[in-house]
Amino acid sequence: MFEKLKEEDFVVLRRPFETGRQSPGSLGFILILCIFLQTMLFALEYYVAADSTIYPYKDEILLIHFWISVGIIVLSIIYSIPAVYKRSGRIQYLVSILVSQNVFSFSIFISALFFIGKEGEEGKVTPESLLNFTITLLSIGLLIFIVTFVRFAILLRRGHYRKSSKKAEVRGRFETTSYIPAAVIGGLGIVFIIQYIARNSAIDDINVIVVIVGGIVMFFVMLFILPEQLVILYCKYRFKSFTFNERGYLNK
Repeated sequence: MFEKLKEEDFVVLRRPFETGRQSPGSLGFILILCIFLQTMLFALEYYVAADSTIYPYKDEILLIHFWISVGIIVLSIIYSIPAVYKRSGRIQYLVSILVSQNVFSFSIFISALFFIGKEGEEGKVTPESLLNFTITLLSIGLLIFIVTFVRFAILLRRGHYRKSSKKAEVRGRFETTSYIPAAVIGGLGIVFIIQYIARNSAIDDINVIVVIVGGIVMFFVMLFILPEQLVILYCKYRFKSFTFNERGYLNK
């Protein structure tokens, strides 16, 4: 898809590395920090969210997510070591993507689904309706990812990520018109979530509702961010200027 694009078409995406925000050293520190965050979120998922929930296949989901989290934590430890990440910066960035998606997407998303199932005995929630609800949410998430990725590819082809483009000047500011399609899909998803809770659940605690809606919204947000993460990873493998040398300096 991007074979015909040149290095100059991706230059704006290099900014996080130029500023040092995503340098190997910074990512190494974040990976260590996220180890504790992953552990805490899984503990909440297991001991709080999953307790007495009627969500189907709860034990299987917890087991799979546990081993995935363990694998990511092991990789986080390995790629937070300077001697390792100085030689494998590309893999370290891939690990950082896995960490961010696991911590800020899947852990919170799973907990939100379990919380909905907690009120099953008092409300109208059933295992079957929870499965249908989950499939719908995953479909909305996939649609958000596809729309965002296509939008991103179109902007790249139009030269919006070149150094002299407007994108270079407004990077970091919210661009209302270009985000409308994904925002509309996400908004419809939020309406669907609230309607489902109102019609099928007996939840009346506003704090629990905020946790559920917020967790699912974060899942959508991380899927919105994922295309850019993947394109930057692609750039790291294709262009040397997106990588750091063993002395810790960004290649020119």
